[in-house]
Order: sequence, then structure tokens, then C-alpha cells
Amino acid sequence: MSAVKINENIRLIRKQLGLTQDQFAVKLEIKRSLIGAYEEGRAEPRLELLQKMASLGGYTVDALIGKDLSRMKDYEKKALTSKDVVVVTVDDQSRNNIELVPLRAAAGYLNGYADPEYIRELPRFKLPMLRQGTYRAFEVSGDSMLPIVPGTVVIGELIEDISTVKNGKPYVLVTSREGIVFKRVFNYLQESGKLFLVSDNRQYAPFQIDGADVIEVWTAKAYISVEFPDGQASGDLTMEQLAGMVMNLKQEIQSLKSQTSKKKPS
Repeated sequence: MSAVKINENIRLIRKQLGLTQDQFAVKLEIKRSLIGAYEEGRAEPRLELLQKMASLGGYTVDALIGKDLSRMKDYEKKALTSKDVVVVTVDDQSRNNIELVPLRAAAGYLNGYADPEYIRELPRFKLPMLRQGTYRAFEVSGDSMLPIVPGTVVIGELIEDISTVKNGKPYVLVTSREGIVFKRVFNYLQESGKLFLVSDNRQYAPFQIDGADVIEVWTAKAYISVEFPDGQASGDLTMEQLAGMVMNLKQEIQSLKSQTSKKKPS
């Protein structure tokens, strides 16, 4: 990125903070004249100073020197500054555990998701088929995602970049306004900065949320339930259709047996 773009980003950060050049210089512990030089592109800050500027503005250094900050949307800025927020626990072999967020802890998770002590208090377990990646388990409530019934534990893999959310796939979203929700998601971030959330149970109307309200995104990888899904509730075959298929299968077997017996030599 050119020095001109860096100087525009530096000026933008200062203005977003509502600071004069004098005030910005005080926060950075440098002379005001240097702020003028940086914003006019006559000089470039050292790396440690870039880090301070980026931190004050809520950006990463990579964003400060590599992106046009004036064009960044709120959800993009949030993604840049929250990559290191997710806290995990590890076993005695330094392998990530799967922490479980039960329903009774869902409200507390919104405040404690970045608190190592809170995360360490959550139940944890492992699944041998899920080895790579960062996983978290959430107990879901309600019947909006049948055949996933209330009390089912949905295991999600962390998605660091919200813009990579794929249309129609099920995700667990941790949001500042809606809490923890499990839905199929449709990604309209580029067009409107929104995500559309759709339930598998059509009795529930779809709704939208701002991408900037999303704290964490977990793509659903597996679920654990003590109840087997009902075919009719899931939109699969009805019991009558299943019964008909079984009857047809019996008839086909009987027909094959008859044909086989006729072909045997007397």
C-alpha cells in the first residue's frame, strides 16, 4: 500500500476518535508536528507507532497499512479486531477441548465468552472424529430447527471470517441482540451488511440481523441428542409413505423368491 493511503488512514483514525492533532499526539506521546507529517504523507511512522495508532482506532496494523479504512463496513472492522477473542481450553496434551454451553449458561456466555476463567468453568469433552479446528457445543432450545429438538447439543466449528458464511448452511451465531441462535443463514453482508436467518420449521418467520451484531460464528458440524428425529417433522417421508415402501419391498422380495423357485431344476 502506498504512503498516501497510510496517511489517509491515519487521518481517518484521528477523526473517528474525535481528536485534534495535538490531542492525538499526546495520546501517542509524540510531537504534534509528526502527526502533521504523517497525515500529509511527508513521513511514515515506525512500526510500534503504527501499532499504537491501529489499537486506538480498533484496527489491526495489517488493516491500517493494507486497507482503505474509509470503505470498511462495521462487520469487517469487528472481524479484524475479534480474531483473538475466542478462548479455548486444552487437555494435558495441548489439544483443544470442546466446551459445552448449556442452556442455563447461555445468557452468561454473552458476557463471558472472552473471559478465560468463565470458559474454564464450562463442561468440556472430546469427539475423536473432530480433530482439527476449534469447536464449541451449544444446547439449543425451541423447535424452530426440527428435527433438531429442544435440548439437542449442536457442535460448531469456529468461523473467523463472517464474510465466508455460506448460504443455506446451519450455523450457531452468538449475537449481541438476539443472544445465541441456531439457524440456516443467508449471507447478504456485501449487499446490505445483513444476515438472514431461516428456521427449518416453517412456522417460524425468517428474520435479519446486522453483521456488526455478530460476536461469534460456528458452522454446525454435528449434533448429540437423546431423541431420534421424526421423519414427518423433518420434512422427510411420512409414516404412510414409509409403510408403502416397506410393503412394496416385501412384494418385490416375494416375487424374486417365486421366480427363483421356478428356475430350480426338478
